[in-house]
Amino acid sequence: MKSVSVMEGDSVTLNTDITEVQKYLSIQWMFRSTRIAEVSRLTQTNLTYVGPDGRLRDRLKLDQTGSLTITNTRTTDSGLYKLSLISRETKCKSFNVTVCDDIHCCGFIEAVIRLALFALVGVATIAFLVYDVRSTRSELNRAEESRSHRQTVSLK
Repeated sequence: MKSVSVMEGDSVTLNTDITEVQKYLSIQWMFRSTRIAEVSRLTQTNLTYVGPDGRLRDRLKLDQTGSLTITNTRTTDSGLYKLSLISRETKCKSFNVTVCDDIHCCGFIEAVIRLALFALVGVATIAFLVYDVRSTRSELNRAEESRSHRQTVSLK
């Protein structure tokens, strides 16, 4: 199974990776349990379907190799896509497509910015802890010196 991620609104192409289309009687694409596209050598047709709820209407394209392109992707397009290459033998291929919206996915630049911010927070935390430890030690030293000074004065 091949996993594919795409940002919402972008296009994604699921490739058949075949070079000889005429070798196959039929190339079928399924989304979950619904047939969404088919290339038939017997009827000489390339068909795309909209699905039971019409969600894929005008957004599917088949090329000459049977590869499927989904345009203007939506998060509801996420899921399992199955390819069946039918001839004397049937070959199957699966694609797990994940369509990310802007909230859940981040690009490289955003990831670098987030990493830098986390590093900055980490450095600030360490600096605060070092300051706190030094302040505590300083207070303890002063208290010890004061106690020792009082003992010296009382002995005289």
